[in-house]
Amino acid sequence: MTSTYRVTGMSCGGCARSVETAIKALAPAAIVNVDLDAKAVTVDGASADQVKQAVDDAGFGFEGAV
Repeated sequence: MTSTYRVTGMSCGGCARSVETAIKALAPAAIVNVDLDAKAVTVDGASADQVKQAVDDAGFGFEGAV
């Protein structure tokens, strides 16, 4: 199932890559699309808990589903 989550603190491509890498580290098969302009990440193949943990571990803010 595909879900979109708001992520705060991302300001550049490096930030987006950090979030994507962190999510894929917890859910290697996940399909991750970071929208830097919308400050959101769309994920298929990872639970909300996994996404939250990954975002937190990467040093960004997880604000839940959009």
